[in-house]
Amino acid sequence: MIQVMVQVEAGSCERQVHNERTLEHIGARRVSRPYPYPYGFVIGTTATDGDSVDCYVITTDRLQAGTIVECEPIGLLAQIEDGEKDHKVLAALPGQNAASGQDLLRELQDFIYAVFATPPGVTVRVGPILPREAALIHLQDSRST
Repeated sequence: MIQVMVQVEAGSCERQVHNERTLEHIGARRVSRPYPYPYGFVIGTTATDGDSVDCYVITTDRLQAGTIVECEPIGLLAQIEDGEKDHKVLAALPGQNAASGQDLLRELQDFIYAVFATPPGVTVRVGPILPREAALIHLQDSRST
């Protein structure tokens, strides 16, 4: 199980920004398109970019921004941003079955490419969805000490 700090509610264009170490709320920023799923970061991790590992919680449940939820990793969305790995963990709430197939991949690609169409000079490439084992390895490699 992992703990995810939810920063964005599904359907919202407003991403709450937190200090990823202290979890203190420090502001908000808007994106050009509503998030398809709750989004946040995995507590206690550090990705290669120095931030915590990003995470989409694949659920239809309404999760409020600023809450911490226990989740089970189900896959890893491969994402490259400006030539650097920026993979996203895909997770589900305990007891929920969440599909991580081609329909989910297309939905997330559509969202990410739309959001990254706005900032000039940023290049992003999204896909495929890697299996649960890849997510577990990514999380293990990203555990903060």
